[in-house]
Amino acid sequence: MENGIITKLLEFQKEIQAIKKDAKNPHFKNTYASLNQILSEVKPLLSKHGLFLSQPVREGNVMTIITDGSESMVHSEIPLPTNLTPQQLGSAITYFRRY
Repeated sequence: MENGIITKLLEFQKEIQAIKKDAKNPHFKNTYASLNQILSEVKPLLSKHGLFLSQPVREGNVMTIITDGSESMVHSEIPLPTNLTPQQLGSAITYFRRY
């Protein structure tokens, strides 16, 4: 397919640069790219190439799905730990979405 999802992802990959690390982890004294930073850099380029990113939680898994409207790819699927408080669950979802 001339304009299939793989071709669009390749064009996206040619343009994306290293994501700027904008957050600090005081415990480990290192920096990392926050979810907001990742999405702010990735989404405009995905849109430019006709791609849409979603990260639903389904059946206890955080998924990353990329679609062009006719084809979809599950980029990753990470199972969430069980028996978490709501705050711990929210933190785990955000953490897994970054990865």
